[in-house]
Amino acid sequence: MVFGFLFKKNKQDVKEVTNSSVKKTTDSKKNNEQWANRKGELGEYKINIQLDQFPKNYKYHSDLLIKNGKSSTGYSQIDHVIITPYGIFVIETKNYQGTIYGEKNRKTWLINGKFKMMNPLLQNYGHIQAIKELVDIKHHEHFLSIVSFTKRCKLKIDPDLQKIQSNELVIYDILLSEFINRKTAILKLQHHEPLLTNDEIDWIYNTLSQSNVLDPSIRKQHIEKIKTNMNNDDKADENKCVICKKPVSDKVKSYCLSNPKFKGSIYCYEHQKNPV
Repeated sequence: MVFGFLFKKNKQDVKEVTNSSVKKTTDSKKNNEQWANRKGELGEYKINIQLDQFPKNYKYHSDLLIKNGKSSTGYSQIDHVIITPYGIFVIETKNYQGTIYGEKNRKTWLINGKFKMMNPLLQNYGHIQAIKELVDIKHHEHFLSIVSFTKRCKLKIDPDLQKIQSNELVIYDILLSEFINRKTAILKLQHHEPLLTNDEIDWIYNTLSQSNVLDPSIRKQHIEKIKTNMNNDDKADENKCVICKKPVSDKVKSYCLSNPKFKGSIYCYEHQKNPV
């Protein structure tokens, strides 16, 4: 009887320990998600502080969600849009930690040479196209794309993407206002008159306000669809040659990812000889 009691008690103890471990794991994941969200909010706050410093006739939006028929989710979520007399800056913010490897025309970039992320320039291009659907065609050539990374990462990207002459810039977030001021100064020298009047700036700002989707349920569905799509893309591409799309072994994958020659892409034996 004593043995049976102890056995029953031990089973109960194991169950409690297991439940406790599961709870701790769940809490840990929840805390990590909350911390990630918190860091994202802090990053957005830093950007908004910079945008608040611009002249009063510069108007900006943050966290826009607008319809986009060409997007897999049906929407585009845009971090920031600032409308100035000399251009419409569309800003995509990233809060990664580690070394970012990327080239302008690559579909995906890499974090620390291992983890994939969508090319943020292509992502922002889609955002700009969605906004263009809402504004007069005469303003379509006035859009400029900026991708902003925090200083928690190190950028190893095409040097041209960090030159002020480019209309597709990838910079650190602490330099955002400086780059916008420098870019508008260059455009002022190139154009004798502002490209947008104050009335046009107000009209674009109000149009974006009216188009902004605020429904929490729609915003939540949009984020969930993005996560699902990213997971599916990762599973589909994780062991395939980037050229011929043929499956490769884990050994070949590891070899390619560890070889700087391949710049984070995976190639089959045949295409390792002449990687693009």
